[in-house]
Amino acid sequence: MFLARVIGEVVSTIEHPSLRTRTLLIIDRLDLNDAGTGNTQIAVDSVSAGVGDTVLVVDEGGSAALVTGLSDPPIRTVIVGVVDHFDVEV
Repeated sequence: MFLARVIGEVVSTIEHPSLRTRTLLIIDRLDLNDAGTGNTQIAVDSVSAGVGDTVLVVDEGGSAALVTGLSDPPIRTVIVGVVDHFDVEV
């Protein structure tokens, strides 16, 4: 799991059938100072996140299957929560 910020949305005219009703978002992984790292990727949204939201992301196929309810999804990275705030103790 990791924290990321939603920086955009993906629009596609052709996609896998299991993705037709799902939103794909572009995320930027965050460091512990809440700054983007430039490590961007596409994630399936399961919580109605939007651009600018800080989100909790799972990056593992088995978890993606559990969250989406699909038996063998072509998905690895899924947004599973919108984060209101986080604190880091050093």
